[in-house]
Amino acid sequence: MTEDEKWEYIVALDEKLLQGGVILSEWAAYLIKSADLAFVSGDNLASIITALAGVETHLRGECGLSKQRLVDLIAQSDLEDDLKQELQILRKYRNKWVHVADPWDDDKLIEYPEQYEAELEEIDKRCAVALRRTIYTHPWL
Repeated sequence: MTEDEKWEYIVALDEKLLQGGVILSEWAAYLIKSADLAFVSGDNLASIITALAGVETHLRGECGLSKQRLVDLIAQSDLEDDLKQELQILRKYRNKWVHVADPWDDDKLIEYPEQYEAELEEIDKRCAVALRRTIYTHPWL
């Protein structure tokens, strides 16, 4: 997708998923904006990490649980079960990149970088959807 197509994708998600208005903390809004900019520019890994940071920040504000880990925030939230499952899958995927277990086990990454990029791009799209579903869960009508 081109940058314009990616912006159109984000706008279409907003139009589809936002049913009213939403109030976000400035921290969450900043992270979401950064995730969107990374998504549009094609920096998929940065977008994934930042989108899930936006989810975490938003859930902390919604749940009032400032010391909880993302795994617990998701589990304790009132999000729909399918969204909770998706967020846990995305969180685990993100963790594989953020907490690389064996940095020298990189043969596949070196040999097949295009496979990793394609996978990251697909996960990034899923993160964009999950982020918006999360922040638009309790719209102001």
